[in-house]
Amino acid sequence: MSENTVPSGNHSKLKVTRGFLHEYTNTDNALELHFEFNPSSITRTRAVEIKFGEGQANTGGRDFKNKSEASRVTQGATVKAASFTLKILLDATDRMDAGDTDAQTKGIQPELDILYYMIEPKLQTPDGATTLAALGEGGSSGQEQPFPSILEFHWGNQVLPVLMTQMQFAVKAYLPSLVPYRAEATLTLQIIQSDNEFYTPEMRRVFNSAKKGSGALQGYQNSGG
Repeated sequence: MSENTVPSGNHSKLKVTRGFLHEYTNTDNALELHFEFNPSSITRTRAVEIKFGEGQANTGGRDFKNKSEASRVTQGATVKAASFTLKILLDATDRMDAGDTDAQTKGIQPELDILYYMIEPKLQTPDGATTLAALGEGGSSGQEQPFPSILEFHWGNQVLPVLMTQMQFAVKAYLPSLVPYRAEATLTLQIIQSDNEFYTPEMRRVFNSAKKGSGALQGYQNSGG
C-alpha cells in the first residue's frame, strides 16, 4: 500500500470496504486516493459494433432460420472502449472535527491535487523520473511524447486498469482561508481492455460467474421459484 494516501474521513466504528484509485507505477511514491464516502452509484457503459455477414439484409441484421446460421449472420464484432462515470464526495469535516491539523489547514486540497496529477499527461525526465508535461522539465530522447497515468480502480474484489479521461469537481464549502473542505467530483474512467494482469483475470471472472450464474438461475426457475 502506498504511503502517499489521503487519510479516510471515516471516524465511526462501522467497518466498510472503501473504493480507491492507485497509480500503476514501479516507483516508491505511487499516489492513492481512497474514497472517504463510496459513490452511491456508478454508471458503466460498454458498446459493441456488429459486422454482419452474408444473407438478405434487413433492419438491424440478416435473415437466419436456425442456430447453425448464427455464425453467418454475425461475422464480426468490434468492442469499443468501456468506460464508467462515478461521483465521489470529498469532505474533510470528520477529520477536522477529530482534530486533524492537516485537514483543518489544508481541507481537501490534497485530494484535488491528487486528481489533478492523475489526469495530467506526464513526461519522462532525462534522469528517469516522471514529471508533469505542463512543467516542461521532461522530454528525454527515450520518451518525448506525453503519456497518461495508468490507474488501478479498486472496488471490493474487482481491480480494473483505467485511464482518467475527464475530471470535474464542484466545491461546496470553503474554510475562512478560502481552502476548500467539501466538494463533489465526477470522474470518467476508461477501462484498458488488453491482456494485462488486471483485465484478463477480470474477464475470466465474468465468464465463470456468468456460466455458473446461468446454471443456478435455470435450476431456480425449473424448481418453480
